[in-house]
Amino acid sequence: MMMMRRRSLLACSFLLLLLALLLITSSAFDSAVAQSGYCSGKCSGRCAKAGVKDRCIKYCELCCAKCKCVPSGTYGNKHQCPCYRDLKNSKGKPKCP
Repeated sequence: MMMMRRRSLLACSFLLLLLALLLITSSAFDSAVAQSGYCSGKCSGRCAKAGVKDRCIKYCELCCAKCKCVPSGTYGNKHQCPCYRDLKNSKGKPKCP
């Protein structure tokens, strides 16, 4: 009887560990996907008319990786992505282009 409880406890512990690892890898995968093709494509469009494109793309991709969205168009439309809109730099100004 004691041996069956121990096996059951080990099985539950193993399943919890497996679930935790799955959650961790899933969130890391989301970040990788957000920074890869999706963000670079969206940010290229967003920064198409920017005066300093490399800086625009850098901050856009940072914001996209965090928020997992980029507003449409080259300017404005930040209401489409509240997280992107609400990110601020250390001076309290908008971080995302």
